Amino acid sequence: MTFHVEAVLFALLVATAFVITRVRNLFAAAALFGVFSLLSASMLVLMDAVDVALTEAAVGAGISTVLILATLSLTGDEERLPKRVPILPLLTVFVTGAMLLYATPDMPRYGDPKAPIHTHVVPRYLEDSPREIGIPNVVSSVLASYRGYDTYGETMVIFTAGVGVMLLMGRARQRSRPGRGS
Repeated sequence: MTFHVEAVLFALLVATAFVITRVRNLFAAAALFGVFSLLSASMLVLMDAVDVALTEAAVGAGISTVLILATLSLTGDEERLPKRVPILPLLTVFVTGAMLLYATPDMPRYGDPKAPIHTHVVPRYLEDSPREIGIPNVVSSVLASYRGYDTYGETMVIFTAGVGVMLLMGRARQRSRPGRGS
């Protein structure tokens, strides 16, 4: 049963991604990005990665969508089409996709209990984290200590993006006030 739900969610993800690439209204694209993030969060819940799903829902569907919509309030609603097709980005996407498809068969099967992560890293975290970190909750010890630099980096990226959007919005407000000299 779970496989059928995953298949439907994956089909919806692909369809949403395709529609995002075809739509020219930037407001609609921003809303579809929010939908894509919610679908991604749903897929992560089915994969038992609830903490990652919660982050995806909050950051991807929540904060990112609000920041994109705030940025769109400073620009036009329609995308300007390029005069010619950009070959280099298209080539980059196809080469990256080909490399990912080539590497996919080398990955362990989904849910395989004999995958390297289940035989090496996870047992160490489960056994040693209460002694090494002093936090009884293994998830908290991994996120706060073992992956502390990752968490800090992610926080800094979100903070920097937020400050950038606020600076852009402040600059736009200053330009729109009457009586201001440039």
